[in-house]
Amino acid sequence: MAHHLEYAGAAPETQRDVLVEIIRGQPHLMAILKGMAALDLPDPLLGSGAIYNTVWNVLTGRPVLTGINDADVVYFDGSDLSYDAEDRMIRRVEHHFRDLPIPVQVRNQARVHLWFPERFGMAYPQLRSSAEMMRYFATRTHAVAARLEPGGELSIHAPFGLDDMFSFRVTPNPALPNRETHERKAERAKAIWPELRVVPWPT
Repeated sequence: MAHHLEYAGAAPETQRDVLVEIIRGQPHLMAILKGMAALDLPDPLLGSGAIYNTVWNVLTGRPVLTGINDADVVYFDGSDLSYDAEDRMIRRVEHHFRDLPIPVQVRNQARVHLWFPERFGMAYPQLRSSAEMMRYFATRTHAVAARLEPGGELSIHAPFGLDDMFSFRVTPNPALPNRETHERKAERAKAIWPELRVVPWPT
């Protein structure tokens, strides 16, 4: 088996190609990506742990679903910011993916600024697209998402690049004062993948 750091520091194009290959090799991830297209979600992305945890599992030889509790799907619909509209989409998506080995959670990124302050105690910018959300993740390593384009191409969205993920390096993103989230998620991840190196939150 290849060493888990084989692609650390590799060219961005190489890392992207490896990620695409890993995703295409997972039937449940491809089922989600194809389902997102079938449901005609506006500006959809599959992201977060379903992707980066899968990469760590593949590169360390662990069972592919190790440490993965669910799959996060997002979309962007600014035409209706009501909870009722989002709830209807949540139910629709949950029903569509009911037979998958992990639950699929879906959220409208156009609404995040409405509920984030009450839940996390800090302001959140009003987003303009699904991909923009990743710029505000507490951890840069987690900012990776994918989408199946109409022509069948798998597009990768990673505003901070992919090297943190392939280097097993959990790097904070101080765009928001979200130190607690970074440290909590890093601690959980380190317990599952001890190969990880956690970069401390900047002081």
